Amino acid sequence: MDKTNIHNMPQSKTRKNSSITKSSQSMDDYNKIIDSLNIRFVKSKSIKIIQPIVVTNQYNVENFIYLLHDGELSFQDGTQKVEKGDMLFVPGGKAAILHYGASEQAKHINNEEFFSNTERYFEVNSDVASIGRLPNSFSFVAFESKVFDSINFFASLDIPPFIISDNPGLSRMIKEVVVEDLSNFVGKERLIKAKMEQIVIEVIRYILRNNLFTEQLATNSTYFKDPRLIDIFNYIKEYLGGDLSNKVLASVANVSEDYVGQYFKMLTGINPQDYIEYQRMEAAVHLLRTSKKSIREIGQEVGYKDTAYFCRRFKMMFGIPAGKMRRRDSMINI
Repeated sequence: MDKTNIHNMPQSKTRKNSSITKSSQSMDDYNKIIDSLNIRFVKSKSIKIIQPIVVTNQYNVENFIYLLHDGELSFQDGTQKVEKGDMLFVPGGKAAILHYGASEQAKHINNEEFFSNTERYFEVNSDVASIGRLPNSFSFVAFESKVFDSINFFASLDIPPFIISDNPGLSRMIKEVVVEDLSNFVGKERLIKAKMEQIVIEVIRYILRNNLFTEQLATNSTYFKDPRLIDIFNYIKEYLGGDLSNKVLASVANVSEDYVGQYFKMLTGINPQDYIEYQRMEAAVHLLRTSKKSIREIGQEVGYKDTAYFCRRFKMMFGIPAGKMRRRDSMINI
């Protein structure tokens, strides 16, 4: 036997074992991410496009998955088009340019115009039998997915919208959620919750199968490697309306005040004060939709003593005034 081969055999085996170990470790990290996710269904609809539009800065707190039944749906510069039966995933917490209908005929509008007058452009379809059969139509599901019930998983990846293609199982599940949401059957909330967990897991599997956003996923696995970061997440969630200065966070993590910002950004990719503002605004959106508290009361509850400043920051983040966000659930808005 050739001596070179004899010497190379153990090294090759070692490299193979090392690769298997790394792969196994990565799978463990991804399973931990999935186990830590709290998934909350927000809403779903079947929509017929009655006037093509381009929303130049569409922003939603929740993650959206659009399933195109017929017509045109694209994003960013309009060249990235969704094929019929495929889906567009739009992570929450980040503005995107979305094209509904044929772009050459589309009216360009901003997010505020979209929220204020959605009924001019979209018609909600509540006929279960016609879902997926109407011309120029799509369905969507909107949901939250938070690591440790604190940080928006997909928003934390800082990824752009992306197309999910050749996945009939996922498209079927989305349609099932829309149909179930339109029903009045007993247990529908429980069924929707179970289906949404399947949907989120399938999206993560799709990302992994297609080697998408691997660096961002690797960064997210760091959440599980330092319990001090989890302590910070939990503290921010519990004391969202209180003092969350870097000095306070440093004491929670038992690190120096000078280092805490660098430490947080190193593990999450975002500085702590930006993360805190996003959490506060997300909480404000929830209160606007679910309570009758005044905008002043909501601002103070989420940590803003100055109502005018709260309103300016809210408009800057979402592109619409807080008062219009309150009205959105009583309208067609998606």
